[in-house]
Amino acid sequence: MIGYTLPEIRHLLTRLVLRVTATVEHVWAWSCFRRRRQHQARRSHYKRRGYPLT
Repeated sequence: MIGYTLPEIRHLLTRLVLRVTATVEHVWAWSCFRRRRQHQARRSHYKRRGYPLT
């Protein structure tokens, strides 16, 4: 998976500290989904342009 970005870290901290509506499990599940999706998008982007996948 892709690494954590600064906006995502901010989002996670805000959601975990304030915890208005979401559970901790929900916040972490969202983060894993988002990073997995970013990884898929990055791979597709490079594959479409013919760059080697590392």
